[in-house]
Amino acid sequence: MSQLAVVTGAASGLGYELMLLLVADHYDLVLIDVDEKKLNEVKSEIETKYDCKVSIIVTDLSDLNSATVVYDQIKNRKIDILINNAGFGVFGSFINTSWEKESRMLHLHILTVTHLTKLVLQDMVSHNSGKILNVSSLAAFMPGPMMALYYASKSYLLSFSEAIANELKGTGVSVTVLCPGQTNTGFQKVVSNATSENKISFNIACPKQVAAYGYKALLQGKVIAVPGFFNKFLSNLPRVLTRNRVRTIVRSIQNKNRETDCPDHLIEKSLSSGKI
Repeated sequence: MSQLAVVTGAASGLGYELMLLLVADHYDLVLIDVDEKKLNEVKSEIETKYDCKVSIIVTDLSDLNSATVVYDQIKNRKIDILINNAGFGVFGSFINTSWEKESRMLHLHILTVTHLTKLVLQDMVSHNSGKILNVSSLAAFMPGPMMALYYASKSYLLSFSEAIANELKGTGVSVTVLCPGQTNTGFQKVVSNATSENKISFNIACPKQVAAYGYKALLQGKVIAVPGFFNKFLSNLPRVLTRNRVRTIVRSIQNKNRETDCPDHLIEKSLSSGKI
């Protein structure tokens, strides 16, 4: 009997790459995304190339009660792996960004991930087996001026994942949090003012390599996975520099990556389908 993996944000970016690794290891899949067209294309692609069963759930995980909607469709199946990958961000000065977009982002990154994890974990613990991967970000380790709520929500994911990983010791269930830095996904095209490349091109990772690193960490039951030596160094900056200096550095990076002719107080960019 094949094992089952559930992946959110599976139609593109890191979710898609992680899904490919799972199917190569002969997992059946439940793929979740808001993009119905891409999700159906992925389903057709996988079923053509691999001998596995693929189910899709088209839903917006930033909607209220979306975790319950998803769980109701998967609760009768034994879930071996859950990957919470779906996410997006909002760039701009906090006083001027759209609260509607920000509240949906917070609901997705915090409430939906937490609720779905809680529901699935209860089943996993009852079976004494299972693995969860929460995709956070290098942003989790520091404050992020100009993307204040995005960085804060990623910090929540890191703290939450670490805490429950400790609680689950001895249950046969593990939780891993993946914290990639800049990764060459669709997210970067939007975040860099709709250009095809990030304005700061140094240290941009390949999504296949990031996914492989995170997948290996998941299988090994590692708690925190930060791919890349330089990203590991950056994750420790708040320990060696003053927090004021870290805030200044992050602000400079954000402004450079999102260069625009508009002043800060007029900037607002919606970002989707990837990680930074």
